[in-house]
Amino acid sequence: MCRSRAPRACISTVDCIFCAIVAGAAEASFVYQDDTVVAFMDLFPVTPGHLLVVPRRHAVGLQDLPEPDGVAVWRVAHRLGRVVRHDGVNLFLADGAAAGQEVFHVHLHVIPRFEGDGFKLTINPGHPARAELDEMAGSIRAALDTDLS
Repeated sequence: MCRSRAPRACISTVDCIFCAIVAGAAEASFVYQDDTVVAFMDLFPVTPGHLLVVPRRHAVGLQDLPEPDGVAVWRVAHRLGRVVRHDGVNLFLADGAAAGQEVFHVHLHVIPRFEGDGFKLTINPGHPARAELDEMAGSIRAALDTDLS
């Protein structure tokens, strides 16, 4: 099964472990299934109860994911997050190798958090000037307007 870190490496559903799970050709411990989305236990959990929410339809990244499928993924993750939450919960989606995506089929991690669990997202935030933020916001708005047209 494909675990390549190369972008678009697992574009074929034949090589995709999540497609195999959805098709019943690979094992998973399911917690939820409907016509659009499945959710199952992560084989390499960060904390107890760590889940993956996966669209049934293969999509390498967000650009390939039909918006209704994306909405369904987040709806299910929201519901599951409320169920598995302990001291907190993280919802995490990595889109692309640079973002840390390892399996190239869109998936959303639902990670229950426990005080002192040791899991950290290390971030080194910048502090851009307001003018730079405004410029970036304008560029994003323009791209969004084009995407929504």
